[in-house]
Amino acid sequence: MSQSEGARLFREAWITGVRKHFPGEPKPGYVTPWEETPEWERQAAGAVHDQVRQFLDLSDRHASRLTREQKSRFVATCWTAQMYKHFENPKLGYVADWAALPEWQKETDADIFEAIEDALK
Repeated sequence: MSQSEGARLFREAWITGVRKHFPGEPKPGYVTPWEETPEWERQAAGAVHDQVRQFLDLSDRHASRLTREQKSRFVATCWTAQMYKHFENPKLGYVADWAALPEWQKETDADIFEAIEDALK
């Protein structure tokens, strides 16, 4: 899978997760279609997809045995690193520690990890 395809998979999993877990109506930016997603966000999504894929590859897929919390933490940490890469002074919400994230976001991040896992099967 190319980085562009991986980025799109990440974004689609994010949107699906937001629609499933977000309480109420999500902000429009949370569910912006791929075609309207900013370039920095596409790059970040591709990088995080690749990190999860490599993590699974390097563990001979045994990383799939992580708990949902561990999967979510991994995605969130990778995303945070991308925010520091793309923004000199990122918004605090972009770089919040996993424990401070809302429950819907934690669940969505775990869903993203699992969507990448499923794509490798």
